[in-house]
Amino acid sequence: MFDPFHDFDTAGYLRNVRRDNDEATIKHFEHNLFRANFDQALAHLASCDVITYDHFLFLQVHSILFADYYPWAGQDRATILANSAVSKGNVMFSHPLSARLAIEYGLCLGQDKAVMTQKPGEVIGNFAFGHPFLDGNGRTMLLLHMELCYRAGFSIAWQDTNKDDYLNALSREIETPGKGILDAYLLQFKGPQLQRGSWGNSILLIKGLDGIDEINLVEGNLSDPAVAEKYRRYEAQRGYSYRYT
Repeated sequence: MFDPFHDFDTAGYLRNVRRDNDEATIKHFEHNLFRANFDQALAHLASCDVITYDHFLFLQVHSILFADYYPWAGQDRATILANSAVSKGNVMFSHPLSARLAIEYGLCLGQDKAVMTQKPGEVIGNFAFGHPFLDGNGRTMLLLHMELCYRAGFSIAWQDTNKDDYLNALSREIETPGKGILDAYLLQFKGPQLQRGSWGNSILLIKGLDGIDEINLVEGNLSDPAVAEKYRRYEAQRGYSYRYT
């Protein structure tokens, strides 16, 4: 299992408060926490006129959802593991110090209603590439994305999406962003605006909430020139600009 702290045997998975190290038990607690704290996180989002990255909004949603299990919830990789490169499957996530940039750009796009209606995939692709947390990214970014869709006047019928097709499109979006790959997939499921009170039941039925369906891996230490160069080449390959026009 993912063990970036190198203390799985003594502290459990990601230093959870119960020191659980059984995958089924961990998933059970994460699911129950999400269910229990969903309404509070949603109410917090709804109270914010502008959604930002800082402690009071994007990070705070993660804290509301998972702080009862993970003491570090609401803190990003730049704070906890600034020198660790993280990947999942064949997909590399952003440099820890660039996660905020990716999320903020996604929020910038997503809070422009005209852009959000056309590029819902590019928005969530930025969230996924940023991958700011050690766990719980999928649930957090999906809740944020649903709120942005609501504010733009539409919804995505996530319960009708196919897990494998979505994850494939998401992986390709991360690797080659801004080409409309995930937009084309999600826009097939675009529907009318749904009131927030109806989200709870449907969101809990969605599979693949945590994004790329593989286990997180630590690629290496970013102080290693070889790892740093791998990141440089990956960003160049992506060719994505965070300049909003």
